[in-house]
Amino acid sequence: MKSKDERMKMTSEVLRNMRILKLQSWEMKFLSRILDLRKIETGWLRKYAYASSAVMVVFSGARIFVSLATFGSCILLGIPLESGKVLSALATFEILQEPIYSLPDTISMFVQTKVSLDRISTFLSQDDLQPDVIEKLPTGSSSAAIEITDGNFSWDVSSPQPTLKDINLRVLHGMRIAICGTVGSGKSTLLSCILGEVPKISGTVRLCGRKAYVAQSPWIQNGMIEDNILFGKEMEKTRYNMVLEACSLKKDLEILAFGDQTVIGERGINLSGGQKQRIQIARALYQEADIYLFDDPFSAVDAHTGTHLFNECVLGLLESKTVIFVTHQVEFLPAADLIVVMKDGSIAQVGKYKDISKSVATLVGESSSNLNATTTFNVTDSPNEQDYKKDDTAETNGQLVQEEERERGRVGLSIYWKYLTTAYGGLLVPFILLAQVLFQLLSIGGDYWIAWATPVSTDTAPIVQSFTLIIVYSALSIASSICILARVLLLVEAGYKTANTFFNRMHLCLFRAPMSFFDSTPSGRILNRASADQSAVDLSIPSLIGQSAFAVMYLLGTIVLMSQVAWQVFLIFIPVTTICIWLQQYYIPSARELTRLFGVCKAPVIQHFSETLSGLSTIRSFEQEDRFCQTSMKLIDDHSRPMFHAAAAMEWLRIRLDTLSLVTFALSLVFLISLPEGKINPSIAGLAVTYGLSLNAIQAMVVWNLSLMENKMISVERILQYTAIPSEPPLLVQSNRPESRWPTNGEVSIHNLQVRYAPQMPLVLQGLTCTFFGGKKTGIVGRTGSGKSTLIQTLFRIVDPTGGQILIDNVDISTIGLHDLRSRLSIIPQDPTMFEGTIRSNMDPLEEYTDEQIWEALDKCHLGDEVRKKADKLESAVAENGENWSVGQRQLVCHGRVLLKKSKILVLDEATSSVDTATDNLIQQALRLHFSDSTVITVAHRITSVLDSNMVLLLDQGLMKEYDNPKKLVEDKSSAFAKLVAEYSMRSTK
Repeated sequence: MKSKDERMKMTSEVLRNMRILKLQSWEMKFLSRILDLRKIETGWLRKYAYASSAVMVVFSGARIFVSLATFGSCILLGIPLESGKVLSALATFEILQEPIYSLPDTISMFVQTKVSLDRISTFLSQDDLQPDVIEKLPTGSSSAAIEITDGNFSWDVSSPQPTLKDINLRVLHGMRIAICGTVGSGKSTLLSCILGEVPKISGTVRLCGRKAYVAQSPWIQNGMIEDNILFGKEMEKTRYNMVLEACSLKKDLEILAFGDQTVIGERGINLSGGQKQRIQIARALYQEADIYLFDDPFSAVDAHTGTHLFNECVLGLLESKTVIFVTHQVEFLPAADLIVVMKDGSIAQVGKYKDISKSVATLVGESSSNLNATTTFNVTDSPNEQDYKKDDTAETNGQLVQEEERERGRVGLSIYWKYLTTAYGGLLVPFILLAQVLFQLLSIGGDYWIAWATPVSTDTAPIVQSFTLIIVYSALSIASSICILARVLLLVEAGYKTANTFFNRMHLCLFRAPMSFFDSTPSGRILNRASADQSAVDLSIPSLIGQSAFAVMYLLGTIVLMSQVAWQVFLIFIPVTTICIWLQQYYIPSARELTRLFGVCKAPVIQHFSETLSGLSTIRSFEQEDRFCQTSMKLIDDHSRPMFHAAAAMEWLRIRLDTLSLVTFALSLVFLISLPEGKINPSIAGLAVTYGLSLNAIQAMVVWNLSLMENKMISVERILQYTAIPSEPPLLVQSNRPESRWPTNGEVSIHNLQVRYAPQMPLVLQGLTCTFFGGKKTGIVGRTGSGKSTLIQTLFRIVDPTGGQILIDNVDISTIGLHDLRSRLSIIPQDPTMFEGTIRSNMDPLEEYTDEQIWEALDKCHLGDEVRKKADKLESAVAENGENWSVGQRQLVCHGRVLLKKSKILVLDEATSSVDTATDNLIQQALRLHFSDSTVITVAHRITSVLDSNMVLLLDQGLMKEYDNPKKLVEDKSSAFAKLVAEYSMRSTK
């Protein structure tokens, strides 16, 4: 279980970050990591399977061994064997066979239950959030909305050094507080302290009023936009419209075919970063809280939208509320009543803007020089809002995320055939069946031999000598045991090979699937197949095949034996068999669909649980824990309901089969007794009756195992669905491999580029034509959703164009392999990503660089000193999703990666949105220094990031609105770019 947990944890992390893996061309490396974890898991599975097989051999042959020991002891001790005693003993052993045969599975279930209970117990024993971290005061009972006195806080309570130390802060009702500081200074942690998310070492935290929180990394639920905004509250149309207007969402919703009823994909996958942030802000505004905490939400939107949000939300709707906002944008600071400057985990300075503006400039960066750079263009015209009102969000004819499809009707024979022929082309199947048939023949043969050879009474002379009797019986018993051993070993090998083949095929298809598949498929569905369905293929199905073969052969053997005594018994078995088949056919369709429903209903449980874990801070800040628990319980009920009904249906079948079997046995017994004396051998008749005693159990076992096997084969069906996912273009095109040094110039030529995300959707890029000159810097700007990210995705072939082409150094990128393309480009994505592991594994996932090169890159991205402070240096642990590093630090790690790679073409997609201005300036200097001869394409919301570019491309609704040198554009006061710069400049000088 532990090895499976590690694999599933890795799989979950990979699915969350699949876009990054594809952009960086790392997917095959991470696939190999999952396959390595699978090897460890299958090592344990194989040991478990062989151990279970050994137990199964012992218990399957238990009746034979006990019979052999019993009869052998009688002969050795001189106790005469009579057919009556022998048959009584065999009948007893026969009745005990079923429970004994089931004992290994029962023991295994108990062991697994114990392990599961221990894991749950360990989880429940972990420390909860301290209930006394925050002292909540009744609304209106204090003049201070927030008060922290002598606060010391630490994410790791065992650490001698607190994360935040000596925090003293008093915020009155209605105040606007700005928090600023360098990357890793403790800004976000301070907000988390106010939320009660950070363990408190000492001090007091008092909170007076209801709170609402907007996280730095957007947390969006998989569901409708309306539900994300309402977040459990009742609809108040007036306030709802007011919030939409304040958050600039109305235009976005008008373009969407379903408006606010549009279903958002997992983690808001079908929304831009700015749209996700605006929905987050709308969710907070709609709550009508007293205290609002904003963790730098304005950095993810363009200049115009950022100004609108700040004016309409912070200065407008929240004018009378207590607002605390973290920001790296110095232009927002003058609007604050109080500015808190963080440094090295403590409050360095508190004061009004006019009193500490010089200190702020020193602590958070060279913003004044940047602002001067924008104002020297002498642009004073007010921005024309009409130029930036529309969003190009694609209209769809259907929701992105659809309800999970499930097969209907019988599991096709092709599914069984694929399963049986996957391992060694099905060569082992005949040998498995032969071993089972021989086992049954030898087992019945042994019983037949001893029943035939023993006299009816002591007065009758034995047919054979006792020594011959026991030798033949021993030979038949040992031979049958060898057959069952061979069957078990062959079945384990075939099951192991099949499970691994299915696992490898499914995961290869998943990793080669296009991003559109992951955009429209919640990770819960994929994890369900990689977990529950794979477990069924690993363990349940091989076991069920063995049990089914055993039950069918045993039933056939019993019928043949009874018919050998008197063929007239078939007159009873023919109608009974017909009724059994009718009952099975009546039962299986319901059980099969219930099992499919069970599988489909599990994905939402996993999805909701995963989603809840990632949004715990937001959920707790809005005090929505009860609602999420209720939703979770409802989903679990929905998941359990089909299995409850499946169990009830099985009991329905079991009662009828038991009744039918008892009637059959009674009729057969009456028939045998009524035959004339001397018509049949009494010993053989007794043996037939002995086998008939277990007839009801065997009939039920056959139907049960065949039905359960069909239900479990649905897992194979679901896995095979994911082995047929359409693939991306090939990673390598051997006939068209670019030169090893390609690209040498880095010139990107775009010709009449047209892009749409699906055939039924409108064009997102509508005939774009331009050239990004080699070795030059090009900035790309435009309103949120104008097509900036789509252009970048097309450059990396995450999306293939509908028309037109992109040439890099005169090579059409659509003609080369994806690996050859993506591995030659570098990108710093908008959402900084770190993976669980170490600093070294995050800086160099492909293990291509030396420690010296990694340290050099860390120093260049200004993380070297921070890493040197860690005890383990490059081996310092990185938690899942990089949670133990700030968002800004994660972004610096992303910069370190590209500094290591040194590609000829570098793409910056909002690459400094989460860092302070000082760090932004240092990063820009490093990029200018180390990528001076590279083509740098910058998508930015900070206008200062593109002002020193050689060219600026302004996109609007998928069209090129302007493309020229930024200085020329700014000098032309009528240009849209000039108006954007003017707005940023005016906002900065307020």
